[in-house]
Amino acid sequence: MARIHADPVLEADQFDRLPDSLVLVILNNVEDVRSLGRCSAVSKRFYGLVPLVHDVYVKIDRVVTVDGEAEDALNLSSPKPRNILSHFLKMMLFTIIKPFHSMRGPNGAGRPLFPQLAQHSPAQVLRNFTHIRNLRVELPSGDVGTEEGVLLKWRAEYGSTLQNCVILGGTQVDRKPVGAEHELYSEDNGSMPESFYTNGGLKLRVVWTISSLIAASTRHYLLRSIIKDHPTLTSLVLTDADGQGTLSMGVEQLKEFRENQLSASACSNRTQVPACNMKLKYAPYLELPGGIALQGATLVAIKPSPEGSNGGHTSRKETDAFVSGAFDGPFKFAVKALMKRRTYLLEMNGF
Repeated sequence: MARIHADPVLEADQFDRLPDSLVLVILNNVEDVRSLGRCSAVSKRFYGLVPLVHDVYVKIDRVVTVDGEAEDALNLSSPKPRNILSHFLKMMLFTIIKPFHSMRGPNGAGRPLFPQLAQHSPAQVLRNFTHIRNLRVELPSGDVGTEEGVLLKWRAEYGSTLQNCVILGGTQVDRKPVGAEHELYSEDNGSMPESFYTNGGLKLRVVWTISSLIAASTRHYLLRSIIKDHPTLTSLVLTDADGQGTLSMGVEQLKEFRENQLSASACSNRTQVPACNMKLKYAPYLELPGGIALQGATLVAIKPSPEGSNGGHTSRKETDAFVSGAFDGPFKFAVKALMKRRTYLLEMNGF
């Protein structure tokens, strides 16, 4: 009989003995919004606790056109487009539809657990979460198309407008054989070589800079509804699976975003890029840790000019700290090496 009927003592759910505060600690370590959605379907208790988590991570797998359906979404298993920037302004982010759309609430009412998922918008999906403090969103790919072997990485800080941006680029990333010797560039005397101006090198860096700024301002514009719906946010990071670009907003930036009117570009769905001052540093060749060699290494540090800064101001020390800490691994080493090179000043009008 013991094998047929369960022991009444063992029927008690030991998990119910955990206080809600401890369960929330566990759910905060889950982070992934898909997994949190599945947790919501486990029980009424989880259904009530999941919206209270502080840390959420959203991974965007696909994008769809504004008029498109889920079935028409781009399939990332097919060859990935290298330049989605031209499509980005006409597309809405599509995510987490499969794990949630067919789920029903634990009360058995038959209504979807997240009914607003039919909108295919992360802002709509996240609206059920009422206490988000730290939000990370990952796009399926970088926004700026580059040729094979070219390095392009950027990081930007935003409030209601651009506050800081740093771009690291290289015309070729090579794996240096162990023990191999590299012949030093004859033109590398610490100054910009004449060939940099005549062979299109400067023009290429301008294209990198403008493309990265457009990508950053487009991402910033897409975040406005999320920031509006979540006044508890203290940290917001929007990155991509390629690791190409990262947009970040901290406590002060989010506060400034909410207090000032967003300046949208007249020609597209992105934030207007203010007039900027730029510092460009260049090295024809850098050897990085891990046997990596970077040719045509370029660092561009960008700050809004005083008339375009919207009142925000950061000291030189803060700017240098942002630039030096923008990237990790061998690219952090590349930034530190380039910061020692000669600086070339450029100015750019807002657009």
